[in-house]
Amino acid sequence: MSTNVSNIYFELLQKFPPRPIKSEAERQVVQEVVDSLLDGEITPEEQEYLNLLGILIYEYEEKSIAIPDLSGVELLKALIDEFGLKQKDLISIFKTESIVSAILNGKRKFTVEHIEKLAEFFHVSPAVFFPQPSAIAPRSSK
Repeated sequence: MSTNVSNIYFELLQKFPPRPIKSEAERQVVQEVVDSLLDGEITPEEQEYLNLLGILIYEYEEKSIAIPDLSGVELLKALIDEFGLKQKDLISIFKTESIVSAILNGKRKFTVEHIEKLAEFFHVSPAVFFPQPSAIAPRSSK
């Protein structure tokens, strides 16, 4: 790294010294710095600095923001809500609205075909529609 490059990076560090994020307010301030840098053409030095700020934001979010583990029917309900869909919008996947209703009410389970079509429809991995290991009851050891 040349002296000029180092000077630019050090200027960025002096202008806004990165520190571990401890609150949502601090995360917002760091995000504003990131956004302001992303508004222009990014130099290699700015990219390095952005990477550092990104790590700080990621670490804060990993520790502070609880993301619920959704799978199967819970996830399907969330996706329907997120995309503003109605049960009839999923007939191409489930063949009838009554099957959609039965699955959403827990009276019927997904088939492999349903999972494949849902994954394609919502552009997600089929794995997200399977129960998480913690949700599966342990086997009895008889």
